[in-house]
Amino acid sequence: MLINSRAVALLLAVSVAAITTAFLSLVEGINTFALLVAGCLSFASCFILTFITLEFLIFREIKNLYQAIDEINREDFKAAAELLGKYETSSNPLKRANQQIMAYALQKQSEIEELKKMEAFRREFIADVSHELKTPLFAAQGFVLTLLDGAIDDETVRHKFLKKAARSLDGLSMLVQDLLTLTQLESGQITMQFEDFDICQLTEHVFEQLEEKAAKRGIALLIENAAGEKLRVYADYNRIGQVMTNLVSNAIKYGNEGGHVRVIFMSDAQYVQIAVADDGPGIPREHQRRIFERFYRIEKSRSRKQGGSGLGLAIVKHILEKHHTDIALHSEVGVGTTFTFRLPKSGAQLLAAS
Repeated sequence: MLINSRAVALLLAVSVAAITTAFLSLVEGINTFALLVAGCLSFASCFILTFITLEFLIFREIKNLYQAIDEINREDFKAAAELLGKYETSSNPLKRANQQIMAYALQKQSEIEELKKMEAFRREFIADVSHELKTPLFAAQGFVLTLLDGAIDDETVRHKFLKKAARSLDGLSMLVQDLLTLTQLESGQITMQFEDFDICQLTEHVFEQLEEKAAKRGIALLIENAAGEKLRVYADYNRIGQVMTNLVSNAIKYGNEGGHVRVIFMSDAQYVQIAVADDGPGIPREHQRRIFERFYRIEKSRSRKQGGSGLGLAIVKHILEKHHTDIALHSEVGVGTTFTFRLPKSGAQLLAAS
């Protein structure tokens, strides 16, 4: 038998009406019509009051609870959250219990989903690190084993293979260093050392370090300063230098041969905006959202051939977050890519050292 508020109210109303009529029948001088009216009134009032009480205070809340649990079991968290959002603080203890159970269940399901995402990220990260470490290690191992197998006696081959092994080990060292830097940034072990410096002068130093790399691809390095004045900012000199080096190096690496890389400065009363632009093939829209993830590469084979740890943009993002600023990406396929961020001017010092 299906138990619901209507059935319970009906049984209780019939019982109350029967008992009331039976007691009234014991009273002397009462007629049948009076007994019938009393029975009907007691039945109707008892049924209505009991039905309303059970339906709206108990059964409906239990139904809502089961509905929410069913939504959660189907992993339809949005529907469950909407159902929870319809509730308001009430004096009804069942409704309050319903709210607490649903909120707890949603919280735990959210935690489980987050743990699943973290586990998937951990597996992907370990696979990426293993692959990135394996490439230079196997390359260096191959060159060394070739030398041990007899090639070491040939001076020309020996020198060539040792240079290749050293280059592979340099790549491995760079990868490990970038991983260490990224880990320290995320854990807060690295703190920013803020100071006043000329961002244009810093960019010139970065250009000097990368001019040979740019010359090999015939790429011109240009600074565009609309204000035509020195632009002093308040930031960590070494870390912003790392940001500029990574962005300019990437622009050289992925830009078109014979093209140009521009660093554009614009300023207002409080901030200096820095944009690093290339005229390369651009980044497809579907890749732009993930471009700052660790080891994420648009064209894996081409990227590995050109070198790099695949961590540069992730490090850039974390350094700028430590400066309480974001990096923006604008890219069009066939036109080029521009990375933009801003830093506070010296004197304003809107950014407190942390």
